[in-house]
Amino acid sequence: MFSKYLKYFFAFSFFGALTISNSYANFDFNANCVQAYESILSLKLKRARVQIDQEKAVHPNNSITILLDNYYDYFWLLTTENKADFDRLKNNKGPRLDKLEDEDKNSPYYNFCQAQVNLQWALLHSRFGENTTAGFEVNRAYRLLQSNAKKFPGFLPDDIPLGMVNILLGSLPDGALKSALSFFGIKGNTATGLNMLEQLTGKLPKSGYAFYYDELVFYLTYVQAYVINDSAAFAKMQQYTASIDSSSLLKTYIKAFVAIRTGHSTEAIAYLEHRPMGNDYQPYPYLDYLLAIAKMNKLDTNADDYFRKYLNEYKGVNYIKDAYWHMAWYYLLQGDEHKYQSYVQLVKTKGYNYHDKDKQALAEASGPAPQPELLKARLLFDGGIYDKALAILRDLNPADLKQVQDKAEYYYRQGRIYEAMNKDEDALRSYQQTIAAGKGTASYYAPTAALRIGGIYEGQKNRAEAVHYYNMAIAFKNHQYENSIEQKAKEGIKRLGF
Repeated sequence: MFSKYLKYFFAFSFFGALTISNSYANFDFNANCVQAYESILSLKLKRARVQIDQEKAVHPNNSITILLDNYYDYFWLLTTENKADFDRLKNNKGPRLDKLEDEDKNSPYYNFCQAQVNLQWALLHSRFGENTTAGFEVNRAYRLLQSNAKKFPGFLPDDIPLGMVNILLGSLPDGALKSALSFFGIKGNTATGLNMLEQLTGKLPKSGYAFYYDELVFYLTYVQAYVINDSAAFAKMQQYTASIDSSSLLKTYIKAFVAIRTGHSTEAIAYLEHRPMGNDYQPYPYLDYLLAIAKMNKLDTNADDYFRKYLNEYKGVNYIKDAYWHMAWYYLLQGDEHKYQSYVQLVKTKGYNYHDKDKQALAEASGPAPQPELLKARLLFDGGIYDKALAILRDLNPADLKQVQDKAEYYYRQGRIYEAMNKDEDALRSYQQTIAAGKGTASYYAPTAALRIGGIYEGQKNRAEAVHYYNMAIAFKNHQYENSIEQKAKEGIKRLGF
């Protein structure tokens, strides 16, 4: 399956290749197309459909409508994740590419638009488990973008997808997909891609491509919050999104997602509870899932209401197992063993295994029940409520924990909290205890602790110790998330020049 990075990076698409220009009659991004684009990015899909059809009626030869049609389908599938709709709509890809191939080859939009269509369908195919097809689409898109960058070096929109593809390919763990892309000669570099996007934040607003800025903000904030774990990601997100129209549901998504990823669940709840709503907007149940996660991270007593709302309204394939697993947690913390077991069974029997979150939920539900106090500390940490999380751990005696995995988790949670509170020495000590307690188990605690020690030493400019612990993380085998942890450790070693 395509990596989790790809899933979230392409969310809300690589919409580019369009500019207000009459230089190329076949690619005329006129005022009506601008409005349709803005409607799509705001998730006002009904309005966008009308605007696209109006443009087709007035200018039937404007090839921008081909790309807008593809974006309409893309956003529809992104918000619904409905398999039947996907099976029906994926047949639109071929005819659209055929039409684009007949257009003006001297335009910078010729290769670029074809690349965008391929990238969108790469995401969609990967989300529904069709990874071989997705790999071929990434290959085609990358080749088209490379060619375009050579022919039109001043065409700034190229840097958005090229930057993202570099980050994605540089972040992929070893596996079938990475091997397939390497076969095509495609390699990425996370630092290179990040630099491209950061440079664009200064260039785009001063150029004729300023309307790409909102989309760029989405990609860049995601990279900062999810891929490189930038400690300043939340503050940067607030700065970047300040100029985005508050009527955009994309803005709500960006703010809520980054807030949850960076331990700001209180802010995420506020963003989601005050999001723009109404018949103009495409229904997007995933936002209720995010709200439920944020509330669960604060141990709010009504978190289950929002998981139920998500499960009742969502007709797609992702986060179903994860939602049921969170419901099981909810009742475990309520002391209701019967309902806990009932939801564990739903994790095992409902939903799909496309998304990493669902795979993780199934794996955890198939094991022993979480220790309740450790679970509380885990959730509160995710919510950014570090003092309460640490207080819970201090009330526990790790010697009283019967499961070896629970002892490793105790020290690991403690280390994560200390690290978040910038208490590096305490964090290092806790992570060392994690490695000692978790060595030889199949859990991810010990190898992740080694990875995080490497990160702390890297931040302290202690290259030798950082590389030592990155190599230790790689040396752990046969554990959860092995490929992902190993890839992150290799990236660390690469950053340090080894």
